[in-house]
Amino acid sequence: MYTHEVDVRYLQSFVTVVDCGSFAEASRRLDLTPAAVAARVRSLEADLGVTVLRRTGRYVKPTEAGIKILERSRSLLRDLRDLRAVANDGAPIGELRIGVFNSALTSIMPQVLESLYASHPQLAVFVLPGASVELCNLVASGELDAAIVVEPQFAVAKNCRWNVLMEEPLVVVAHSSMRDRSAHDLLSTEAFIRYDRTVWGGQLADQYLRDHGIHPNQRLEINSLMAIATLVDRNLGVSLLPDWPSMWSSQLAISRIPLPHPPPVRRVGLVWDARGPRSSIANRLLETAQKLFTP
Repeated sequence: MYTHEVDVRYLQSFVTVVDCGSFAEASRRLDLTPAAVAARVRSLEADLGVTVLRRTGRYVKPTEAGIKILERSRSLLRDLRDLRAVANDGAPIGELRIGVFNSALTSIMPQVLESLYASHPQLAVFVLPGASVELCNLVASGELDAAIVVEPQFAVAKNCRWNVLMEEPLVVVAHSSMRDRSAHDLLSTEAFIRYDRTVWGGQLADQYLRDHGIHPNQRLEINSLMAIATLVDRNLGVSLLPDWPSMWSSQLAISRIPLPHPPPVRRVGLVWDARGPRSSIANRLLETAQKLFTP
């Protein structure tokens, strides 16, 4: 039996290394040197009397013992953050953990944080990028306090709430030299750059093409709106995408071509843990985002 108390900083370092898959990335996230992170993990292993991490090629993974303590470690760290939030009587002190789907990292998140910090300069925020479905699950489990996501295509957990922030109808994105051509003509004749069908926006586009009997000449499929916009700017094809504001502020040589029929709409919003200890801060996040993006 070990006699030392486990330092919460050791647990934080262990969990962060597991999440990042490397000491180098964990050190950047924790603002420590890799040697300091490794020393904390070794101290944790000494306190527990077991090895919790092992190297596999370029990556670091938990051992069997590490897997056994991983979720309990996450729970302890969440409980500690919750205690701090409760102790401050709901004041926006401590760390607000927000998930953000990839496209929103450059379009929505900077404006939201700028406005949020203007009113709460002491607020610390951790931002986790990821897929919308994964982020919704992390909010439901308490790993995240809130997430900016594409509208879930399933009922959110009972402890969560969902609010729409903006609606993005599908449009054809084409090179500026094609601005006078019709949407269906472009989709039927030009090389087609498909938005990844594993994400909701790509699925909406695929369904629209199927519903209207359009069989595009697909050139490639990719999960990045800005990458697609850049390829269109190079005149490498056209695409069918959510009307994402960042494309039009990028000064690319691209044009928005409306669809001739009522377009499918991708909705973007905020899901948050309405029962969590930082629900009041999450509500302020929602209010901030609504002022910026909701008509």
